[in-house]
Amino acid sequence: MTSTSSLPVASPSLEFLDHRAAPAGWVRAHGISGEAAELLATSDAIDLHLDSFIWHRIFGYDLAKRHGRGPLGARFLSQCDFPRALEGGLTGATWIITTNPWRTARGRRDAFVRNIARLREVFAANAEHFRVVRNARDYREARAAGQHGAFVGIQGGNALDESLDALDLIPDDLVLRITLVHLTSSRIGVTSSPLKLRGGGLSTFGKDYVRRLDEKRIFVDLAHVNREGFFDAVAVHDPSLPLIVTHTGVSGVYPHWRNLDDDQLRAIAETGGTIGVMYQASFLGRGSDGRSADAVIAHLEHIVRTVGEDHASLGSDWDGAIVAPPDIATCLELPVLVQRMLDRGWSPERVRKILAGNFLRAVEHLRG
Repeated sequence: MTSTSSLPVASPSLEFLDHRAAPAGWVRAHGISGEAAELLATSDAIDLHLDSFIWHRIFGYDLAKRHGRGPLGARFLSQCDFPRALEGGLTGATWIITTNPWRTARGRRDAFVRNIARLREVFAANAEHFRVVRNARDYREARAAGQHGAFVGIQGGNALDESLDALDLIPDDLVLRITLVHLTSSRIGVTSSPLKLRGGGLSTFGKDYVRRLDEKRIFVDLAHVNREGFFDAVAVHDPSLPLIVTHTGVSGVYPHWRNLDDDQLRAIAETGGTIGVMYQASFLGRGSDGRSADAVIAHLEHIVRTVGEDHASLGSDWDGAIVAPPDIATCLELPVLVQRMLDRGWSPERVRKILAGNFLRAVEHLRG
């Protein structure tokens, strides 16, 4: 057991306090119990959806610099960076390349090629603490070396929808998952967003896209797609492979266009996949009901009650233009969620599964 009397250890290269080496720092910073701090310090913790790279692209947000909460008080952005991810306890995450839908198909393709090269450069420049990983085996090797395992994902399959062959532009099997659609509909299918403008589910091309993702062992991520498209994807997907929803709420707690119903939860669980709960307050509950970390726990609890504890994960969407509950406004507050899970009487085993175990099991099933 790590001594809770130890002082935090400062990184020689990134500005963060290593509370995994001295979890008493989390106790002091957040008023959590020593039990919660020790549990996080000895667990993998992987966020299924971090969107911080979008701000690097738009205005040069330095991911290696430790930022404060910014002019908007950690609303919409300035919720995560490399130093705070490490200090908050994240041992891994899926770092996202988000697609600009207003470009042409070729423009989106070319932007993706540039952006994935740039994201790799950013991680390579911080290789002491970060390693790009492609599967569970890579992740465990990174952790053994004391590094954060950085998975890569695409939000908006229209980044590579010029043709099915455009998916071959992904270098070195680097992309772990693709969210089929985002906030606008595309050649692939229809979004769940009110911006959808048309009905229907997945197109014929979208169904073929799902089949090609399966062939390439890329997770089909069903966040953001409308319900019809969701079940279109389930119908054509290889049932031997896990499906995933990386960042969502559940309508069993709060009915909302962004949230999944129980039939959708069961469809994911039946493939051995997992569902990441996101932190956008307005998707978690109405008014004050969504403005607490307890709201995230309520959504996780509904998943556990409906399909079991092997299918719930965390997919914050920090820096994805969200407004999170104030007590988990940034990635520094991950320890607060661990405490709230323990407050529900959840076992350490369940907490470890939600923090990373369920996701890693699905990744290992898909890619080894």
